[in-house]
Amino acid sequence: MYAENQLNMPTPPSSPKKCLFCHKPVKGRSDKKFCDDYCRNNYNNAQKGNATNLIRNVNNALRKNRQLLSGHLKEGDKNIKIQRSKLQSAGFQFKYSTNQYRTKDGRTYFFCYDFGYLLLENEWVLVVRK
Repeated sequence: MYAENQLNMPTPPSSPKKCLFCHKPVKGRSDKKFCDDYCRNNYNNAQKGNATNLIRNVNNALRKNRQLLSGHLKEGDKNIKIQRSKLQSAGFQFKYSTNQYRTKDGRTYFFCYDFGYLLLENEWVLVVRK
């Protein structure tokens, strides 16, 4: 008896699905989540925004660091000494590097791709090419 009543009862109208981005009613397939491509793209971009921005900012800092190091090292030169303040004033960020190389005597070179630097005494920096 219970099953008969359940089959004969009209189903309540389901509330229309709403777009996850703009919250307008979504028409079409039952599994559709967005009203159009604009909303789908904006929703997905917003979801990935923070991680993407962090990666983009770090890559930009690394690219700028490499450009500054390569700009001070002339063609044919293997290394050059420069004051740390000169690099910093040009926008060099010492906290970003792609890799490090430790020598046998314990000195650590920091690299931005193929250009690197060694921190020396008295605020001097030795810029090298790999």
